[in-house]
Amino acid sequence: MSKPRLRAAPALLCALLLSAAILSAHATDYLLADGRVRFSAPDAWPQIMMQTSGNPQFMAFQVPDPSPVSQRVLARVTVTVEKMRNGPAFQQWVNQRVQHSHQLPGYESVAQPGSSSNVVRYTALESGVRMSYSERYFLKGLEGVQLRCLRPNRGEVDAAWVASFDKGCDAIAASLQQGG
Repeated sequence: MSKPRLRAAPALLCALLLSAAILSAHATDYLLADGRVRFSAPDAWPQIMMQTSGNPQFMAFQVPDPSPVSQRVLARVTVTVEKMRNGPAFQQWVNQRVQHSHQLPGYESVAQPGSSSNVVRYTALESGVRMSYSERYFLKGLEGVQLRCLRPNRGEVDAAWVASFDKGCDAIAASLQQGG
């Protein structure tokens, strides 16, 4: 009788692991700008700051990082929305934000072969740690949207964690393109 239980145990374990993976991949929906901007963020990324009234509005999420570097820096993702007068005002807003990034300590542009024109990638120093930035810009109606994903550079953290972070950031970008 013990043999059937041993055969059932791996199947049960697989089912439990699959359930855990599905639950951990679940995302929560968020709204900014009176619902005109919608996006989803992974449940495992706790919201750490928000401003949902006025102009601009934003939500910031912490991305839990098990590496020792997390004692000095916080991996995070921020969605910022600002009301625009028109399309040219949006481009001016993007240019100002990009110029501001050039002022960060240790700023270095990162080559973006095949990347979209609405994506800006660079590294800079924060608390002595080289951080990777990915900024994406969207114009949704008259709302300018910036998605800023900030994590320790690859040499500071586990490659699997980096892949998971980048996948989550890409998922938020996809939800911003679809929602609102």
